[in-house]
Amino acid sequence: MKLASYNNGRRDGQLMLVSKDLTQAVAVPAIAHTMQQLLDAWDLLNPQLQELYEALNAGQMDNAIAFDESKCLSPLPRAYQWADGSAYVNHVELVRKARGAEMPETFWTDPLVYQGGSDSFIAPKADIEMASEEYGIDFESEIAVITDDVAMGISCENAAKHIKLLMLVNDVSLRNLIPGELAKGFGFFQSKPSSAFSPIAITPDELGDKWQDSKVHLPLVTHLNGELFGRPNAGVDMTFDFSQLVSHVAKTRPLGAGAIIGSGTISNYDRSAGSSCLAEKRMLEIIADGKASTPFMRFGDTVRIEMFDENNVSIFGSIDQKVVEYKG
Repeated sequence: MKLASYNNGRRDGQLMLVSKDLTQAVAVPAIAHTMQQLLDAWDLLNPQLQELYEALNAGQMDNAIAFDESKCLSPLPRAYQWADGSAYVNHVELVRKARGAEMPETFWTDPLVYQGGSDSFIAPKADIEMASEEYGIDFESEIAVITDDVAMGISCENAAKHIKLLMLVNDVSLRNLIPGELAKGFGFFQSKPSSAFSPIAITPDELGDKWQDSKVHLPLVTHLNGELFGRPNAGVDMTFDFSQLVSHVAKTRPLGAGAIIGSGTISNYDRSAGSSCLAEKRMLEIIADGKASTPFMRFGDTVRIEMFDENNVSIFGSIDQKVVEYKG
């Protein structure tokens, strides 16, 4: 299934069922008003939604309307949990290498995760408002999963069945604020503002054989100011798959339905695939030339993040955002 949350003036939006080709949509208030309501009773409501999804794709829903991505909030406009991992250790290794730091061996066996703010996500077509360009504004193109209820201490093998939906992510990062925060030894906060998610969340079966081993085996395409920036394959060089990430996050706590777990920046060892964030490109420049030549985002810059199937059809819709000055 493909699902979205329309902006209806309320905090959690209106749950919408969206056709496979992203042309039609229908509200389903008799089943659930919001995405969170659906996730809270997934096992009960999913079969009912699946029947309507088949009817929508067959053109049998008289109340269907034309789907409009511009009306979408992030699928979960707010969530009880947003934990972002760093599953592509190649990316971490590269960043540390550029600043001459050794990487502990545990980075290859134990995932890195930070807990992000989840009370207010940015809509996929909304501006990224920042008070200053001096913060070092960066995008991070990622994939995330949404779970149902997950028991504490769950194994990797059992974690996979709790992955109910997938989305794309722009994990906005403020690079020039990160060093000062990490130096305090207490993690990210101001350097990780609100994130944005794709207009559409999908069930894993929508990917067919491109969803294997709890990984998405397709390129994630990023354009910066209308020019291709990167298209690394999300299924390549992913050190920790999503089942491992979910298990890791649930090691010492249960996860409530609607928990979002991110992959971290998609990155391939094959540098011809480009990058999924400015920081990685800058680090490659530092390694090659001794200095970074690519600037961080400035007011007026745009970023577009999207994933396509083998027929070049958009799967999740696009995150399409502009950086603008926050006026207060």
